[in-house]
Amino acid sequence: MPPKPTTEQLKDWDKRYVWHPFTQMRDWQAEDTPVIVAGEGSWLIDSDGRRYLDGVASMWTNVHGHCHPELNQALADQAAKIEHATLLGLSGEQSILLARRLVEIAPTGLTRVFYSDNGSTAVEVGLKMAYQYQCHLGQPQRSRFIRLQHAYHGDTIGSMSVGGIPIYHATFSPLLFETIEAPAPYCYRCPLGRPDADSCGLACLAELERLISEHADELAGVVLEPLLQGAGGMIVHPAGYLKGVRELCDRYDVLLITDEVATGFGRTGRMFACEHEGVAPDIMAISKGLCAGYLPLAATLASERMYSAFLGKYAELKTFFHGHTFTGNPLACAVALKSLDLFERDQLLAALQPKIAQLGAWLQRLAGHPRVGDLRQCGLAAGIELVADKATREPYPWEEKRGIKVCLAARRRGVFSRPLGNTVVVFPPLAITADELDFLMETLLQSIDEVVGD
Repeated sequence: MPPKPTTEQLKDWDKRYVWHPFTQMRDWQAEDTPVIVAGEGSWLIDSDGRRYLDGVASMWTNVHGHCHPELNQALADQAAKIEHATLLGLSGEQSILLARRLVEIAPTGLTRVFYSDNGSTAVEVGLKMAYQYQCHLGQPQRSRFIRLQHAYHGDTIGSMSVGGIPIYHATFSPLLFETIEAPAPYCYRCPLGRPDADSCGLACLAELERLISEHADELAGVVLEPLLQGAGGMIVHPAGYLKGVRELCDRYDVLLITDEVATGFGRTGRMFACEHEGVAPDIMAISKGLCAGYLPLAATLASERMYSAFLGKYAELKTFFHGHTFTGNPLACAVALKSLDLFERDQLLAALQPKIAQLGAWLQRLAGHPRVGDLRQCGLAAGIELVADKATREPYPWEEKRGIKVCLAARRRGVFSRPLGNTVVVFPPLAITADELDFLMETLLQSIDEVVGD
């Protein structure tokens, strides 16, 4: 048996062989980055034994903490039975049980579950499903989608097409299909110049109605992240906006597709963000917290009306022609089922409420910081926007990497975080303790002072 690699060997091999996502690898070559080998609760542990509080829930996925004994056992128990069997021509026990459970907790009317493996694919499935649905209704011209400004829905061709962040998507624009952009209701920098959240929300809804009415005959659907646009900068929508979008979609007979990949499974304080305004979408994409951060698993939920349109004789070609090798993987489904058990047993949604208030108190403390221009919170998720000038709220040039420097300073203090440009993100595991949340926020404050303090 070969000797265990040293930390220096691992770091060297990483720089030689691994291409990291969303990373300028020239910069990476110059960095001394921890190699994570273990996890415990809300903490990551590197190859030298140093511990880092996981301030972004390992890319917004972790719910109950790392290396949870009951989730580990669920995974091991399932692996002792079968690791994978296809759903193409077979059924799987765990995928059946999980689908039933998801329908029970999902917004009313979502009755069918189509499995995939990640958030991008879950959205991609929803787009294809929406268009093919229109085709089955005899309206193939309804092939366009409305998306929001600053939208991010993933990195496949379809999900990028309904995205709206130039730094991520502009390079690939020749590959993408055309979509219609609607203003994001972001009152801090309202795209329509409105001074407060209520008027911004109403103005953006009015503009959305204009776009829907103008393009109604060619629209397949409206795609959005409900309440919170994550990768767009932790943009929080004003109350009532989501409900208003649902009403517009009903009025003009347009499908509403919600991307709950980041907002689902407790992140906003409810199981799904749509619940805050009593909204039931026609299609809902979920992933990230679905499997509590353990394995790649996603699902696209659809209404019975949608599903029924795909039923027909074999020769009619109404089949939904999409699939994935590991669709409904039993290992992932078993862990997801156990995660939902823990939600109920530990009353996790109720336990979140004091943590959400605690995070809000920390953000209030940051409100007077001379380099903090805006603070945005939705449940146990927040964005701290750094600005060069607080009076004018002029942002730092993105090339200065202020957000990245803050996160590197935090890492030296024992917190792992990852920014969105000039926005420092707070997105910890839902199981984080009150003391850990205080440590996270105190460390981020110290790191902000180090990088942009006067």
